[in-house]
Amino acid sequence: MANPTAAMLVIGDEILSGRTRDANMHHLAGRLTVAGIDLVEARVVSDNAGAIIAAVRALSKAYTHVFTSGGIGPTHDDITSDAVAEAMGARIDVRDDALAILTAHYERQGTELNTARMRMARIPEGASLIENPISAAPGFSLGNVHVMAGVPSIFEAMLASLLPSLTGGDPVRSQTLRVERPEGEIATALGALAQSYPDLSFGSYPFISEGIYGSNVVVRGADAARLDEAYARLQAEFIEAVK
Repeated sequence: MANPTAAMLVIGDEILSGRTRDANMHHLAGRLTVAGIDLVEARVVSDNAGAIIAAVRALSKAYTHVFTSGGIGPTHDDITSDAVAEAMGARIDVRDDALAILTAHYERQGTELNTARMRMARIPEGASLIENPISAAPGFSLGNVHVMAGVPSIFEAMLASLLPSLTGGDPVRSQTLRVERPEGEIATALGALAQSYPDLSFGSYPFISEGIYGSNVVVRGADAARLDEAYARLQAEFIEAVK
């Protein structure tokens, strides 16, 4: 049986402007690989409601899971929750369970739960909360869309809270062979080998190091025995190219 699939939607003008470097997709990809959920697509959209709605609708129809990051804070440009609710056809308002979490958090801090912070208690009807052990304001899952913060430490904590509730498949394993020849010299043989193993993924990633043109050839798959067999053939066929 094929693994569940996933897409990531990164939301924020700060990503597209180059002001902030996204780290969440890298973290998500690694965690999903271990969980046996295949990350198939990633998109980045601005803080624009129409763009978010269109992307959520398209991705939620195409994949088992959609993970979003960004746009669920207390400021005027934090519009992700409302956009996701509209995309999924759900009403949204301040919800008692989220409000209770925020009230307790700010009481412990001795900080006012003002109008701006109340925005973070706006949760779509029918959504389940995603725990946020760092700053309390929860994310949420609505259908197959999982909405989380953009701050990497909070995103990672929310993802750790969420993943145990998702059904995964077989973890994807990989093996890498360093081949010190240009891609143009190995492409034909590598392509033929890849055709022999349609259940595995072969990738060639070129490098230049100390004047040497080469490639790191990576074989990926869920079946450990098939992966070992393919890697052994890769070593045997490219042995003269390996220093």
